[in-house]
Amino acid sequence: MQFSTQHNKTIIAACHFTGLYDVNRNTILPNDDYNYVKNWANSITALGLKGIIFHNHFTQQTCTKYQNDNIFFIKKEYNPIFNPNVFRYFVYKEFLETNAKQIEHIFFTDIGDVEVIKNPFTQPLFLQNSNSIFCGDEPKLLNNEWMIEHSNHLRNKIKDYAIYEENFKSSVLLNCGIIGGNTLLVLSFINDLCQIHQNYNADNTTQYTGDMGAFNYVARTKYNQQLLHGNPINTTFKAYETNNVDCWFRHK
Repeated sequence: MQFSTQHNKTIIAACHFTGLYDVNRNTILPNDDYNYVKNWANSITALGLKGIIFHNHFTQQTCTKYQNDNIFFIKKEYNPIFNPNVFRYFVYKEFLETNAKQIEHIFFTDIGDVEVIKNPFTQPLFLQNSNSIFCGDEPKLLNNEWMIEHSNHLRNKIKDYAIYEENFKSSVLLNCGIIGGNTLLVLSFINDLCQIHQNYNADNTTQYTGDMGAFNYVARTKYNQQLLHGNPINTTFKAYETNNVDCWFRHK
């Protein structure tokens, strides 16, 4: 079954690249373990939504077994110049450049720790804010020790990065595990992210991937007036909320 945009105007997509070191989990993810993406896929199927899993190592047997009317697998060759957290944006960019005119709305999410609780595309907040970027966040401020260390490489590369950090130090920390909205607007955002990574992050040899730094920098400096985040878009990050949750996405 090949994915087609003909009848799929709203999509939720994610990447799952394996066989290489995952800095967030301090391990190498196995190549053909569907259990890692099962909860994400099941949540999309249960809501009757359309989901795409971009991957590099699921076998054809696994794809055939689990692909259905709701979940589609698209294989991509991984480019080791970027870590998986960053490379996914180039996958999304290529996909949107080909399909943006046929798809009206889209969300890109993490896949191992995100589930869809409600159809985001039918929610009043989403429908009433067609020119907004919807994204995840965390219960902390941009000015925190982890983000300061995470951003060292970009701070040394981008001339106004330190100014942005000062200007938004009291702003909520945004989380790049959820991003969505009008497809053309999301494409613009993804293009900006890819430019940052291509121009300033390709030579990053630190232990930090730069994905959160670039995401917050682009969001706050170029789209700040269009951002919507937090409840009801996402549950509290790392709170593992499961009961009486009135959000679109559960993030950890």
